[in-house]
Amino acid sequence: MMKSMLLTLASAASLLLSAPVLQAQELKIGFVSSDRVLRDALPAKAAQAKLETEFSRRDKELNEAAAKLKAADDRFQKDQPTLGETERGRRQRELVEQERDIQRKRREFQEDLNQRKNEELAAVVERANKVIKQIAEQEKYDLIIQDAVHWSARVDITDKVIKALNAAPPAAAR
Repeated sequence: MMKSMLLTLASAASLLLSAPVLQAQELKIGFVSSDRVLRDALPAKAAQAKLETEFSRRDKELNEAAAKLKAADDRFQKDQPTLGETERGRRQRELVEQERDIQRKRREFQEDLNQRKNEELAAVVERANKVIKQIAEQEKYDLIIQDAVHWSARVDITDKVIKALNAAPPAAAR
C-alpha cells in the first residue's frame, strides 16, 4: 500500500513538473516597441508632418513677435539714458505688456500643439493596435507585449508591425 501511494505521488509530481515545461514550449510571445512604431512607421511620420504644416505658421509668427520684442527692448536699452522718466515708464510698460502677450500666445500654442499631437498619436496607436491584433491572430501569438524593460530580438515583431502599418492604406484604417 505504501509503495503504491509513493508511486502515485511520484507520478503526480512528474506530471505537475512536466506540465509547465510543455505549456512554455507551446507559448508564443511577441514584443512591440511603441517608441519605434511611433518614430519609424509612415503613418506616424505623416502625422508629424501634418502637425508641422498645421502649426508652422503660428510658430513663425510667435518667433517674429519675439524678435520684434527683442529689437524694441534693444532700442529701449540704447535710448533709456536720453528718455524722460514718463517716456521711459511708458515704453517699459509696453515692453512688459508685449512680453506677457507673447508668453500667453506661446502657452496657448503649446497647449494646442500638445492636444493635436495627442489626437494624431492616438489615431496612429489605434491603427498600430489593430495591426498588432491582426498579426497576433494570423501568426497565433498567445501574448504580445508593448514596452518592456528587456526583450530578446527573437520575440521582437516591431519590424513586422511597422511594415504592416506602412503597407496599410490610411483610409482603410480609419
